Amino acid sequence: MKRPNLLYIFTDQQRADTLRCYGNDSIQMPALNALADDGFVFDRAYVSQPVCSPSRATMMTGLWPHTAGVPACNVPLPADVPCISQMLPDDYACGYMGKWHLGDEIFAQHGFETWVGSENSYRRCYSDPERLLILSDYSRFLLDHGFEPDAENLGQAVFSRHMEAGMEEGFTKASYLGDRAAEYIREHCDTPFALCVSYLEPHPPHRGPLNEMYDLADLPTGPAFRQRPGTDLPLILRLMASIYSESEEYGCDLRTEEGWLEVMARYWGNTTLVDRSVKKILTALDECDLAQDTVVVFTSDHGEQMGDHSILGKTVMYEESVRVPLLLRAPMLAQDPCRIEGNFSHIDLVPTLLDLLGVAAPDSLQGQSRVPVLQGDADLADNDVFIEWNGSDGHPSASMGEAEINRSMAQPLRTVISAQRWKLNLYCSGLGELYDLNTDPHEQRNLYGQSAQQSRLRDLTGRLRTWQQEVGDTVELVSAA
Repeated sequence: MKRPNLLYIFTDQQRADTLRCYGNDSIQMPALNALADDGFVFDRAYVSQPVCSPSRATMMTGLWPHTAGVPACNVPLPADVPCISQMLPDDYACGYMGKWHLGDEIFAQHGFETWVGSENSYRRCYSDPERLLILSDYSRFLLDHGFEPDAENLGQAVFSRHMEAGMEEGFTKASYLGDRAAEYIREHCDTPFALCVSYLEPHPPHRGPLNEMYDLADLPTGPAFRQRPGTDLPLILRLMASIYSESEEYGCDLRTEEGWLEVMARYWGNTTLVDRSVKKILTALDECDLAQDTVVVFTSDHGEQMGDHSILGKTVMYEESVRVPLLLRAPMLAQDPCRIEGNFSHIDLVPTLLDLLGVAAPDSLQGQSRVPVLQGDADLADNDVFIEWNGSDGHPSASMGEAEINRSMAQPLRTVISAQRWKLNLYCSGLGELYDLNTDPHEQRNLYGQSAQQSRLRDLTGRLRTWQQEVGDTVELVSAA
């Protein structure tokens, strides 16, 4: 009997509320809305760390970033740390397409024999200088269609992300990956396959062929939009908000509400662009009569602030940055589509997917299978989730080059979001944060310093320290109470 296939799709920097199932009735996402209607929607899914490489390490390996050896961005995943592709039986064909951001960007590795690279931005992380002579598959696609590179990177003419983002829809990365993934599925109708499709969009630069698709007047904003963090919050948050609110990013004046909305409209446009690509892939599954035999999962490596708390980007522990969409379709379970309530962590993705494929998970994995939850035999009512920040070598935005903000970003912190919906952010020094997400879902009232919360702070701190002991996390945090 043929084993189930796996189609593992994820975007870069997509916050949860870009889909109808998370409350957005305005954005056009028909393919992913249909996927949500036909499967499981995880109500509150959280990343392991709100930045690309560490989060992707967890999504690929089932290990925490500090365990996988990828504590920060642009740190290659060690060759001896296995990915999900290396945990599957030998009869699986394994393919990876799109952004990797875990070292040797465009070269087949970690058990994926088919590799379709899309990025030239991480060339400085290649393991061998001779590899600098090779461009991504997507670059060769553009060259074959008569486009000329507009930039130079380590001695090679390359296409910049700004030029790529200005392409007509048929030449965008999203469209290209959809075509290649659909082709892969059609070529593997008779063998079990595991295919990962990783989109750059809606990650910056915030440009694309659908820039004008959404009217600024129709964009919804929440109570934290353009609200700057107060003096009772850590310096890093105040610095980021101050710098962004006084800057121009991606050609948009963020000193004005119109500027923020313009970035948001472009962001939505690129999210819709991904949806159109995903439709190509899901259509190929249907045309090959593989939908009933394929586990499909869709998520993102982290979210995007998009003006909430006056911050653009990720790297903070606000919900907009750490909470992501998570859709899962598993027809072989014969369960009705439903919403999965409670907290879910990406640390449980790899063991859950292996379980759905009928493959025993290695003992080294640090999460657990949540298939019993999908089957209705268990729930997530008591599930605390934990999130890391292990420091950074600087914010990717040019406007973030100031020494003070980079020093602040270098400080590790840890977060617990309890099953009871309380969030505690503990740093190595200085102020912490405590939010009651039940009554304050937009995290506008920091309760950390209130004497009435001392018992709760001790409880949540204890949960964090217990987790640290269980997973071998040695970061020393301040005592909250």
